[in-house]
Amino acid sequence: MPRLLADTAPLRVPAFRRLWWGLGISNLGTQLTAVAVGLEVYSLTGSTLAVGILGICALVPLVVLGLYGGALVDHFDRRKVALLASTALLVVTALLAAQAWAGVDSVGVLYALVAMQSAASAVNNPARSAIIPRLVPPTQLAAANALQTLAWNVALTGGPLLGAALVAWHGYEVAYTLDMVLFVASLYALWRLPDLPPETPDGAAPVGRRGVGLSSVLDGLRYLGTRPNLRMTFLLDLSAMVLAMPRVLFPAVGVLWIGGGEATTGALTAAIAVGAVLASALSGGLSSVRAQGKVIVGAISAFAVAVIGFGVVLLLAGETDPDTVVVWALVAAIVVLAVAGAADSVSSIFRQTILQAATPDAMRGRLQGVFVVVVAGGPRLGDVVVGAQASWFGEGAAAVIGGCLCLLVVAALAVTQRRFLAYDGANPTA
Repeated sequence: MPRLLADTAPLRVPAFRRLWWGLGISNLGTQLTAVAVGLEVYSLTGSTLAVGILGICALVPLVVLGLYGGALVDHFDRRKVALLASTALLVVTALLAAQAWAGVDSVGVLYALVAMQSAASAVNNPARSAIIPRLVPPTQLAAANALQTLAWNVALTGGPLLGAALVAWHGYEVAYTLDMVLFVASLYALWRLPDLPPETPDGAAPVGRRGVGLSSVLDGLRYLGTRPNLRMTFLLDLSAMVLAMPRVLFPAVGVLWIGGGEATTGALTAAIAVGAVLASALSGGLSSVRAQGKVIVGAISAFAVAVIGFGVVLLLAGETDPDTVVVWALVAAIVVLAVAGAADSVSSIFRQTILQAATPDAMRGRLQGVFVVVVAGGPRLGDVVVGAQASWFGEGAAAVIGGCLCLLVVAALAVTQRRFLAYDGANPTA
């Protein structure tokens, strides 16, 4: 059992423990709001594509500020950068609550607020991620990432369920307001951290404020261009998130295919997280895995197969606009989506570990910025891609097509980048 269960050794570090709890609680509110915004847009428009456009609104500021945010993290105190960005996120959440309480009912306002939220997240997330290797020793990085993934996916499980329930029972305004309250935990955890100025390559002194600009961003991209193993972690994740992420389908599935409306949307979103939680909670054996590249390729392939299974369930159920929940289809969909979540969790743990272990501290912020662009931007771009396919072919066919395309791309990458398959976690090389 000790080997099976998640390694909790990093929680013995007080700073990491506070950060883990604080981010976990605030992430619950973040996921609550993500579901609420999608449901609000769908209720105003009745369009899956309109929900998918939320992804475009978030993608542009994420790409621009994600890369620059990473440069800021490499040149300023990481604790202070994270605090400022988190404060901005709290303000945006307050604006979401205000528009809901005022009954604005404007899709344009929601798109604008999601764009502002994404801009703040693009700076906040690289700072948070770059902090972790400064709090725990290198031998505990995989365990720390597994714990971070566990907390994130616990939030991803409870957040959608709570968000859908609050929207159904009390409206969008209560959901957004609760997110504001929960976000305070994140600010507290960041406030309690020690100062964390970036280090020079030799670790001797802070870099300081010089060189924060386009040249710094380009330096990070050039560095990534010379590191094939780091590049592969991004390409593999993009193949899954852009081509096969099914979350944009869930609002329509709850109405047209399985029934149950908002409750089904929340259950399907949570199903992915349930699988991820189980994988993270039972991740004790992952700490000793050395063939991390092979595990990532296998995990993403399993994700694609599970998404194909989700599409098959929808096609078998049919687009019948049911008055009640189609129970067998809901259960089957939850099972295959849980498998997808478990596979994505394993991939995420090792992709983050490779990035942190194989990147020097002086470049860690900028590479984490790229990581944020890929991890957060990929699913948002996927919302548009899969949402468009759903408009053309239907939600069931869109899931099947996306999963098949993902499998083809992963196979091509694995064949052409064999060095990644030989990656050894005990001797990390970028």
